[in-house]
Amino acid sequence: MQALIALSRFIGNTFAVWVLLFAVMAFFQPSWFLPLTAWIVPLLGLIMFGMGLTLKGADFQEVARRPLAVLLGVLAQFIIMPSTAWLLCQVFALPPEIAVGVILVGCCPGGTASNVITWFARGDLALSVSITAVTTLLAPLVTPALIWLLASEWLPVSFNAMFISILKMVLLPIALGLIAQRLLGERVKTAVEVLPLISVVSIVAIVAAVVAASQGKIAESGLLIMAVVMLHNGIGLGLGYLAGRLFGMSLAQRKTLSIEVGMQNSGLGAALASAHFSPLAAVPSALFSVWHNLSGPLLATIYRRMSQDSEKSSS
Repeated sequence: MQALIALSRFIGNTFAVWVLLFAVMAFFQPSWFLPLTAWIVPLLGLIMFGMGLTLKGADFQEVARRPLAVLLGVLAQFIIMPSTAWLLCQVFALPPEIAVGVILVGCCPGGTASNVITWFARGDLALSVSITAVTTLLAPLVTPALIWLLASEWLPVSFNAMFISILKMVLLPIALGLIAQRLLGERVKTAVEVLPLISVVSIVAIVAAVVAASQGKIAESGLLIMAVVMLHNGIGLGLGYLAGRLFGMSLAQRKTLSIEVGMQNSGLGAALASAHFSPLAAVPSALFSVWHNLSGPLLATIYRRMSQDSEKSSS
């Protein structure tokens, strides 16, 4: 078991490498990964079940202890990324399916990878976990509403269908994880130790499936989509930091807000796009997953240095 835990930690620490490697493999050998398309929704459910196993009452104590900080994070998440996505779609005059895909990933809640990146960046980890938890629980209502509001000009959007999908993909697995945690108690700790391995394998499989299913379209317009994804992520990271600064947050909190806003639950985006639109609409989410797992650690390294610089200047 110790060997499995060590492997899980190694895989978790090298997440970006595996996402990039398998995305490239899926592009050049799509037939290897096409069978995985049927597993996108179950794999996302597995990730959310893992989140339920790790959620604790303390994760929500920050909401009561620092409601304004959490509220700012939630509002920034659901305002900055969706509006930036809509604006980029207008500026680049994206085709309907790609535009919907970009908006969809922008309307998703924060991803759990943001908590790891926040920890490495020496941000406010408790605040990060609380914002991720609250945005995830609000997703069944807020995400379909935002997609309907912003994406309906490109393709028909069913609020009810998306609401039900997110309940099944997100809230139900989280609830089952919470129940398992309550029933199993301390025995859950062993399972939690190997969650990074399960989460990475699941995300990698989702990304590979989406890339394989849309290989032709990616070859045709992948550079444009990648440019939009990089801008979307970069603007989110930057505006998140500026929002924290505007409201007088500490350096650690500004880092947290930046990372929470810029890093999305791209697995949910890919699953929703595949279920309600098309494989092409899932491509922005897949490429976002590749990119933000590269940009996140890079930015965290810079943010970590900012802490060291501030310590030197104060000494």
